[in-house]
Amino acid sequence: MSGFELESRLAADSVFIADGPLSQVRLMDDTRFPWLLLVPRVPGAAEWIDLDGSQQRLLLAELNRVSQLLRAEPGVEKLNIGALGNIVRQLHVHLVGRHAGDAAWPGPVWGSGPMQRFEADALQARAALWRSRLG
Repeated sequence: MSGFELESRLAADSVFIADGPLSQVRLMDDTRFPWLLLVPRVPGAAEWIDLDGSQQRLLLAELNRVSQLLRAEPGVEKLNIGALGNIVRQLHVHLVGRHAGDAAWPGPVWGSGPMQRFEADALQARAALWRSRLG
């Protein structure tokens, strides 16, 4: 969408997977969790209510699709879905696969210690796997 720019912290902490009808799908660069982001390509959007009705429906459909794929990941017992925006104001939705005993269980993934970044080759391989799943 014209005028869309990805916030620099999102760009630094994640890698592009694909463009959906409304959102960029991105993989968080943290090996501790299966963790994806949806970033609506809507300039200036900071909150869900900044999207019009058709955009909200598109984002919900994208959330449903990506959540189904994430839930199928080995070891995922629970999905955490959140759009906080307290640090990065640009509207983005986190989808995190969780399981009892993971690095942050049962608390939130935010603030649970430093990210454990993928090796460059592993990050690209993981992104390619998600690209193939999203078809």
